[in-house]
Amino acid sequence: MTVTAGESAAVRDELEPHHAEIVKATLPLIGAHIDEITSEFYRRLFSNHPELLRNLFNRGNQAQGAQQRALAASIATFATHLVDPDLPHPAELLSRIGHKHASLGVTAEQYPVVHDNLFAAIVAVLGEETVTAEVAAAWDRVYWLMADTLIALESGLYAQAGVADGDVYRRARVVARVADPSGAVLITVRPLSGGIDAFAPGQYVSVGVTMADGARQLRQYSLINAPAQGDLTFAVRPVDAVGDAPAGEVSTWIRDNVCVGDLVDVTVPFGDLPVPGSVDAPLVLISAGIGITPMIGILEALVAQGSDTAVTVLHADRGDGQHALRERQSELVAQLPGATLDVWYEDGLTGGRPGVHAGLLNLADVTRGVPDGAEIYLCGGNAFVSNVRTQLTDSGVAGHRVHCELFSPNDWLLA
Repeated sequence: MTVTAGESAAVRDELEPHHAEIVKATLPLIGAHIDEITSEFYRRLFSNHPELLRNLFNRGNQAQGAQQRALAASIATFATHLVDPDLPHPAELLSRIGHKHASLGVTAEQYPVVHDNLFAAIVAVLGEETVTAEVAAAWDRVYWLMADTLIALESGLYAQAGVADGDVYRRARVVARVADPSGAVLITVRPLSGGIDAFAPGQYVSVGVTMADGARQLRQYSLINAPAQGDLTFAVRPVDAVGDAPAGEVSTWIRDNVCVGDLVDVTVPFGDLPVPGSVDAPLVLISAGIGITPMIGILEALVAQGSDTAVTVLHADRGDGQHALRERQSELVAQLPGATLDVWYEDGLTGGRPGVHAGLLNLADVTRGVPDGAEIYLCGGNAFVSNVRTQLTDSGVAGHRVHCELFSPNDWLLA
């Protein structure tokens, strides 16, 4: 069972009328300065608590501003719902955030730290004459409504995993390392103690490594082996520096340093994708690039179950050589009697093979189309996910049937 924000019934999710009016009136002003506020917030947070940047936050996302934009947009999305309850409830947004927080071991004690630095940043940017006591009280209410919802959700996730709040890390030994032809590295680990029970297909773990400067950095990787196998296997694709974007700090370190026999920190699995096959419906698995990894995990589970569900597998990549886990994907599809596979290569080199298309993924190229009533799983970069969601909407697919996973801190894009 997956815990979602909507199940946190004990948490109130409404603003008092006078607070709602103030938030509605000041939301445009907050929105206009949100980038300044969040930049000032993180500057203050890491100045006051430098250990958070070294040991919890993704330094690469911070350098690019991705985490700042994610926080700002998430709070704005939540506040917008509070002042206009007729808008869709951001339960899925909160669920995704909650699962990622749980995978990092976030606990209730950290929320006041965020609160104090965030509100100091709001005052610093907008000024005390603007952030009156009434305005501060209204936005304080927004913050704690969202925080209390997440705290309750995360506490439920810890309980469901059978661990104390925040106690998610396990020391594990690397028992296998395989180089994929695409350049990705497949790492299999086995916890030394406190074994990890069966996980749901499509879930992920956080992996912690100690960098050369002593910082302990964490990254989340989807599990690609079948549940209940005892070990945990995940794929790491090294990220090269491009333009102003730095190289992937953890991914390149794992590629260059992790060997069989080494010890790493991994968490118990989290992730809020619904369990495939939990409803009697066809499945459509759509991915791009390293977004293939949760789909491989789902296919592994279906094969282990001997499933005869109709499964349409669609994948897009830059080219044949960059297609991670390409052979395993084909093997798994071949073992499922109801599965088909279509692939798109942006470089246009298809080799004339059936089911391999040139260019970008286009649902119109799929011979049997998207089956009626299908449950759809989608993972890839922001632009890819947005494009495919538009295609699905244009095809008449209901939004509640599309289940997305993003590998960047941009969950607000799916709200």
